[in-house]
Amino acid sequence: MKKLFTLILCLPALANAQTFTDKITKELKFEKASASNTLVLANINGSMKVQGYDGDKILIEAERTIRAKTDARLEQGKKEMQLMQIDKLDTLIVYVGGGCNHFGYRTNKKHNNGWSYHWDCDNGDCNPPYDYTFNFTVKVPTGINVDVSTVNEGNVVVENIKGAVRANNVNGAIKLSSLEGPATACTINGDVDIDYLRNPSKDCKYYSLNGDINALFVKGLAANISFKSFNGDLYTNVSKLEGLPAMIEKNESKDGLKLKVSSNRFKIGIGGSLQDFETFNGDVIVKEK
Repeated sequence: MKKLFTLILCLPALANAQTFTDKITKELKFEKASASNTLVLANINGSMKVQGYDGDKILIEAERTIRAKTDARLEQGKKEMQLMQIDKLDTLIVYVGGGCNHFGYRTNKKHNNGWSYHWDCDNGDCNPPYDYTFNFTVKVPTGINVDVSTVNEGNVVVENIKGAVRANNVNGAIKLSSLEGPATACTINGDVDIDYLRNPSKDCKYYSLNGDINALFVKGLAANISFKSFNGDLYTNVSKLEGLPAMIEKNESKDGLKLKVSSNRFKIGIGGSLQDFETFNGDVIVKEK
C-alpha cells in the first residue's frame, strides 16, 4: 500500500512535464582572415562537436531542448535560453545565454581566452523553473583556432583542425582527432583522447581528474614529457625514453619564496615541445602510430 501511494504522488508531476525541441542555425564569417582567427564556443548543458572543413564560413547548428512542468515555465525557458554571439574582429564568440547565465570577459580566467560564465546567485535566479540542453554540431574552416567548452550532459569532440585547439569539459569526455596544431584539453569526470595527424611543435597540456588520457602521436615523436598522477601510471610504446633533470619553479607566497620541484620528466627522441600530462585517478597512455 505504501508503494502505491508513492506512485500516485509521482503521477501528477509526470503528467505535467512539457518538452520543447527546435534547431537554431547560424552562419558566421570572420571580417578579416588571419592566423589568429579563433572561434570561442561556450555551452553549459549539452554536447559539442566541431569539425574542420575546406570552407570559409562557420556553420552552427544547435539542437535546443527545454523541459518544464507547466506551459508558462516552458515559454519562459524558450524566451530566455538563446544562442548569443560577440564579434571581436579576429575572434568570434558564440555562447548559450539567458536566465542566470552571465557571460563576459574576465582578466583572471584562463579558459575561453578569458571569456567565461558567472552565475548571479545573489538575486536568487540560479535555479530557473525549467531545464535546458543545447547539443551543437559545428563546421569551421580547418585552419582556424578553436576554443570549445561545456559543463554537463555531453562530450566535447573536435576533428580535423590545423590551428590551436582548447577544449574544456566538467562532466564528460574530450576527444580530439586529426589535429595538426597544439592542444589543451581539461576535464574533471571523463577520459581525454587525442590523435595527432602531425606531431605538435608547441607546448600542450592534457588534464583529467577522474579519467584516463590516451595520446596518439605520429611515429618519430620528439618531445619532452611531464607526467603527474596520484593514483595513475604512465604507459608508452616508445622505446627511446630518457629521464630529464628535475624542473624547479619559483613560486612567491606570503611566507616567503618557495621552490616547486617536479621530477617526473622524460625525453622522447631528441626532445622538443613539452607535452604535459596530469591525472588524479587515471592512467596516461602515450603511443606512436
